[in-house]
Amino acid sequence: MRDKITYINAENWQTEVLESEKTVVVDFYSTECPPCEALAAKFEGLADLYGNDIKFVKIFRQENRDLAESLGVKGSPTVLFYRRGDRVGATYSGGIRRADLERSIHSLIPEQRARELKAREKKIETECDVAILGGGPAGVTAAIYAAQAKLDTIVIDKGMSGGNVSITHQVSNYPGFIEPQPGFMLSHFMAEQAKGAGAKFREAVDITAVDLHRKEIVLDGLETIRAKRIVIATGSEPRPLGIEGEVDYKGKGVSYCATCDAKYYEGKHVVVIGGGNTAIEEALFIDKFTDKITVVHQFDTLQANKMSAHKALTNPKIEFVFEHEPRAFVASDGKSVDRVRVEDLNTHEMKTIECDGVFVFAGMRPNLSLFPDVFALDEWGYIQVDEEMRTNIPDVFAVGDIIHKMYRQITTAVADGTIAAMAIAKELGG
Repeated sequence: MRDKITYINAENWQTEVLESEKTVVVDFYSTECPPCEALAAKFEGLADLYGNDIKFVKIFRQENRDLAESLGVKGSPTVLFYRRGDRVGATYSGGIRRADLERSIHSLIPEQRARELKAREKKIETECDVAILGGGPAGVTAAIYAAQAKLDTIVIDKGMSGGNVSITHQVSNYPGFIEPQPGFMLSHFMAEQAKGAGAKFREAVDITAVDLHRKEIVLDGLETIRAKRIVIATGSEPRPLGIEGEVDYKGKGVSYCATCDAKYYEGKHVVVIGGGNTAIEEALFIDKFTDKITVVHQFDTLQANKMSAHKALTNPKIEFVFEHEPRAFVASDGKSVDRVRVEDLNTHEMKTIECDGVFVFAGMRPNLSLFPDVFALDEWGYIQVDEEMRTNIPDVFAVGDIIHKMYRQITTAVADGTIAAMAIAKELGG
């Protein structure tokens, strides 16, 4: 596979890429880069399949920074496409999916030829002891314990591992760290520990099919993983409000991730929906960028912990609209949200708050879309488990934010993963 990939540097960019007779796919990669590692196997597989028709090139970004910056490449990995010297098609970066790359490749070669080559693709079958669906703290902890018990362990994630922790700006209460830790670094440490123990990762993949009874998981329509035990650790996702404009303007002034998007609101005014721990802690982070924050909360007091609540209530840049709920996100130009309509829950009067964007922190919901109607659930839709994290399906365990529990914290997720892995190790004789 590697013999169909050309490694270049800035000196031969002109001849190898711009003057190439073939269409060229270029991967700007770096070392010590988990998304680059996740892409490498996919890139090699695609080169093996399409390498006679498309030229596959890799260039080490850290040693070719001037070239990368001149092309607008600011992170690794970044994949670009060139045809006869011109940049064409989409640009991909971060956790890159095989399906996206393949879609772009198919658009650059004749349709019949693309189908012909796709038909030659060889399916892969992999067997393991433990397959873990989800790479957040619960899933990765389960991987650490299972791998240390000498169980062949694979962690599967539709994105990059880390879960919601990886987009949390700071974690201030994780044991062993006196100073608050950036969420992405804490996630990185966990994943590296799991890899060091021997766990393997499949990241930024499309989970094509899951058969929990047969213990089979299909990735990218290509690899079928068969496991003796499966651990569900798919976590939870932000609960949408279900109001007018929310879907239309998601990513266009409506955000659910302060770490991802706060930087785009430098010197501006944003509305934060919610008054719990996440909403207030994220508001305090957003405050580093914005000039003004208006917090809209349905109750008459904040539900956040006392320390965070006190910081927010005494912050001169943060205003509060209590006992109100949002009813619509509005974009006057039809492009990006510039106002929020809210309702007074006492008088039912409607009012409008002008702003530059909205951050929604209205709770979470379990990620169960891969498993419709297979688990015993509680009244809120979370998976019911026993004291060793077993579900109602034989040999299938569930851990972390996906399960019925009183508190959803990183520390409780880690405990869940520990318990499940130890139970599995006992069963499999690890």
